[in-house]
Amino acid sequence: MYKLYWSAGSGAFAVEATLLEAAAEYERIEIDLDRDEHTAPAFLAVNPRGQVPVLVLPDQTVVTETAAMVLHIADIHPWANLLPPPGDPDRARAYRWLMFAVSNFYETDLRFTYPERFTDEPGCAESVRRKAIDEFDRGWDIAEATTRPGPYLLGELFCVTDLYFTMVAHWHPESTRLFERCPRIAGLCDAVRARAAVKQIWNQHFGP
Repeated sequence: MYKLYWSAGSGAFAVEATLLEAAAEYERIEIDLDRDEHTAPAFLAVNPRGQVPVLVLPDQTVVTETAAMVLHIADIHPWANLLPPPGDPDRARAYRWLMFAVSNFYETDLRFTYPERFTDEPGCAESVRRKAIDEFDRGWDIAEATTRPGPYLLGELFCVTDLYFTMVAHWHPESTRLFERCPRIAGLCDAVRARAAVKQIWNQHFGP
């Protein structure tokens, strides 16, 4: 059985949704960030970076980094069809957009949410935050113009990257405006939210 260390609204959403899509058995261990449980010695022994999510595999291997977790789950459960087959060009496309989201959206959200981590100049945090929104928007404009017509990133074919994209889209500080300017991305998110696995956990991570 897998163990998933999670907190609401974190990257754990994509991991948990992938586990559910794969019909994998897992145990959830909640880490309360407001109570600083991510800095407790017991959790730091699992992940010295003090970050959630963390996935512990059945053989007790510890995996960090959300993208690595969803890719591993998809590989271990090929019958769930969460990625195109190895060698298929669509698999390369799924990789491309997943890594695009990691480098352009996940990282940018960190700069918006924790701007003080990205500057040591007094009074510059708000400038970091404004620049983060600009880069967030630029990345979404590229995705809107470049990805295939929906409902999913690969057209009719669902994959784990769709879960990841939906998660980071809802992290946008002005998500309503994002969906208005990017109707293709809005349609993708609607299609993902309609999936049975996602419905089970959406409100726990993002609220109604």
